[in-house]
This record gives sequence, structure tokens and C-alpha cells, in this order.
Amino acid sequence: MVFGINAGEFIILVVIAVIMFGPERIPEFSRKAARVVFAVRKIANNATSQLKDELGPEYQDLTLQDLNPKTFVQKHVLDGFQEDIKDIERDLHDVKADVNAATHELNQSAAAPLSAPQTPLSPASEAMRERYGLCFDLDAT
Repeated sequence: MVFGINAGEFIILVVIAVIMFGPERIPEFSRKAARVVFAVRKIANNATSQLKDELGPEYQDLTLQDLNPKTFVQKHVLDGFQEDIKDIERDLHDVKADVNAATHELNQSAAAPLSAPQTPLSPASEAMRERYGLCFDLDAT
């Protein structure tokens, strides 16, 4: 796939070119088109290398795709935070597991008859109390 054009679209473009310009002028237009593509590619490469030189050594791995603002920010700004984001995701997963365990225990204790003797705190509730400094009994609510 070149320039985002698949094979079917390319064939349609060739047929339209043959109809519009005739088979005798197609080689001339294809040479001109190749020169234009070469010139545009050369301009883009020169602009990229000049931008790399002006930005300094920390941006030597800059590519044309990096000039997309979203890609640029993700690559150069958010890279330092990726490990922090993963740590936060792990902590949130742990909190979710603790909350699910406590909710399950609350549902079980709510389903228990009222005359049942009071049971000690479950390990999950005890872990939540220690981890988050809770000063109330999760099993009692």
C-alpha cells in the first residue's frame, strides 16, 4: 500500500489516467509524478533533519510521525510517566479486589440470620482496615 492507496484504487487510477491522457502520454506523466514525489520526499527529509538539528540531541530520534501532536506528546512527555501509570493501575486493581472481597463478605453477613453470633473480622476486611486506616468495622455496616 503506497500513500494509503490499495491495489483496487490504484487500478482505477491507472484506468482513469489512460482514458484522460492516452497511452502515449502516460510514461511522460509518470516520470513527472515520480520527480514530484522525489522532490516532496526530499523536502520532508530536509525539514526533518533541520528540525532535529535545531531541537538538539534529545530529539535525534524524531520521525515524521512524531510531528503529529498526539504522537509527539505521547513519545516525549508521557514516556516518563508510563511506569507511574502502571503502578497506579496495579494499586487500583488491588483496591478493587479488596472492595470486591469486602462487598462479598458484607453480602454474606447481611444474608446471615440476626441471631447468629458476631464473627471476627475477615482477612480481607482486616487488610482493608490496615491498608487504608479505616476506623470502623466493615462487617458491622
